[in-house]
Amino acid sequence: MTATTLSDPAPSSQILGACPHDCPDTCSLLTTVQNGVAIKVQGNPAHPHTAGSLCAKVSRYPERTYHPERILHPLKRIGPKGSRQFERVSWDAALSDIAARLSAIAARDPQAILPYSYAGTMGLVQGESIAARFFNTLGASQLERTICAAAGGEGLVHTLGGKVGMRVEFFAESDLILIWGSNSISSNLHFWRYANQAKGRGAKLVCIDPRKSETADKCHEHIALLPGTDGALALGLMHELIQNDWLDHDYLARYTLGWAALRERALQWPPERAAAVCGISPEQIRALARDYGACARKGQAAAIRMNYGLQRVHGGGNAVRLIASLPALIGAWRHRAGGVLLSSSGAFPVQRAALQRPDLLAGRKPRSINMATIGNALLQPASPDFGPAIAALVVYNSNPVAIAPESAKVVQGFAREDLFTVVLEHFQTDTADYADYILPATTQLEHWDVHSAYGHTDALLNRPAIAPLGKAKPNTQIFRELARHMGLTDPCLQDSDEALCRQAYGDAVDFETLLAQGFATLPTPDAPFAQGHFPTPSGKCEFFSERLAARGLDGLPDHVPNHEAAHSSSAYPLAMISPPARNFLNSSFVNVKSLQDSEGEPLLEIHPDDAAARHIADGDTVRVFNSRGDYQCRARISARARAGVVNGLGVWWRKLGLNGTNVNQLTSQNLTDLGRGPTFYDCLVEVALVV
Repeated sequence: MTATTLSDPAPSSQILGACPHDCPDTCSLLTTVQNGVAIKVQGNPAHPHTAGSLCAKVSRYPERTYHPERILHPLKRIGPKGSRQFERVSWDAALSDIAARLSAIAARDPQAILPYSYAGTMGLVQGESIAARFFNTLGASQLERTICAAAGGEGLVHTLGGKVGMRVEFFAESDLILIWGSNSISSNLHFWRYANQAKGRGAKLVCIDPRKSETADKCHEHIALLPGTDGALALGLMHELIQNDWLDHDYLARYTLGWAALRERALQWPPERAAAVCGISPEQIRALARDYGACARKGQAAAIRMNYGLQRVHGGGNAVRLIASLPALIGAWRHRAGGVLLSSSGAFPVQRAALQRPDLLAGRKPRSINMATIGNALLQPASPDFGPAIAALVVYNSNPVAIAPESAKVVQGFAREDLFTVVLEHFQTDTADYADYILPATTQLEHWDVHSAYGHTDALLNRPAIAPLGKAKPNTQIFRELARHMGLTDPCLQDSDEALCRQAYGDAVDFETLLAQGFATLPTPDAPFAQGHFPTPSGKCEFFSERLAARGLDGLPDHVPNHEAAHSSSAYPLAMISPPARNFLNSSFVNVKSLQDSEGEPLLEIHPDDAAARHIADGDTVRVFNSRGDYQCRARISARARAGVVNGLGVWWRKLGLNGTNVNQLTSQNLTDLGRGPTFYDCLVEVALVV
């Protein structure tokens, strides 16, 4: 980075942008630029949700952008797959060869080509616009993008009607807040500001999480249930609400569907049964139900902030359905500071068809491949049921070798010499190590984009603050040029980034407002479901879903046990969850030195009793293992881990692990009950001292 001093006379400017990362907060950014160099990234004080503050990760964005290991030129593999041996080539040489090889594969069967992407950027333009149009034009395989939120999203759709809920700012007025499956201080900092305001007004905060997180430290109460038992806890709470008549009967009668059936099911879950499943005491359930029911009796506002951790288990979709049903029982939706929020993304009028152009498929119906089972898919031979073997993989906005489950199989698939792999990246990640070509992509400071959010209801615009470094190009430009090299002539494949930004919301959001202030607030009601009007087929909160029943599934939500339930295996007696390390976001920021220094090294939090039984001391190197593989890291003996559960903090790059693996060596490709999502927190292991 170019150095500047206080006496430097060069004028500086501040450019409005948006944080691109997979976080509910979607902050508005101000980037200070001097002599063409970004010298500071800060939160935009004019944006009410950001309020001038950023997390430690994104405040280091210049360090990431100007990182000495940034890939700034196209690279071609010259050694064996995974050898990390590359040579620099020109863009024309790279794109010509990629185009020739993809064209040859597409001529045989375009479904042998698979795009793989997710939320390396949440931008609507650099995410899925020209890229989606390109792959739709080819007729390539479709990707089921399930890796984060699929189970919870489907649970909301079949209960509330969509990814909708409370407006986050009204949590500041709540009287009781259940923070369920979320380490908000680490992963939803700006929500925590509202929760802290409520706390200052006298609200009670309860954290429900297997791990005693930094958020749990700041709450009045922590309920450390076993992973995958959230649905059982919700049913136990319903039982107590019913038994004690802490209900809003008028709301239930007017604005819900299936109450009689849900009531009958909940009455089968007394606190003793639920507590036995959850690994907590019956009194904890009774006390929480009393607190929640008291809001109904006193006319107070009870709010639930869910996050996606709780749905990364077999029964994740049903658990979200049950938790999302709770506010209707006590009429919490009558208050603007009551209800539930998991995601607000359904409120955004994104014109996805205009951006992605599914019409370019021209009637073709390519197969879909689930990104959570990419390990199996890459090893699957051609067959009538599966179709052609995957012959080409184009990865952008993701690092599947590090983040996909059961990574031994993922690595085996990526190591296939007959698999042609192109990776668009900023750094030589674990996935880029296995590429045939690495193409240098721009960071958020170097391109246009437009963003929705899933933690608030403001649309945001990102302007480029600096010119692209080296030979880096935006994702959109890479796919435009690749389309030209392949002779694809539809004009929509050449739409400019600014045109795409305007298409993202059409007339539903005023683009001039976005240009002027960097954000635009959606016109959403304060209390969206005070009088029903849920976006479900019935217009009611659907305890019973006819749509699920029509698919042969249980229309009522229920507790669905884990694939690998706690205490079900003598060989692997410990349940493991893998929440993100505080200084990382999934596998992003892992190589930023200041953040890596703060995080230290890969760690496994283990309860003192579990450590003592295995003769493990704090700081020892341990082997965490199951039938899928093993992972070595340092042990941290800590009360943050409850007995019987270990916390494998992630997601470190594999190459930075003690034995070249990370925590996803242990996770499985089993899927959730709804949404076909991954089950990262549904995992049994054993831990042993490395001697």
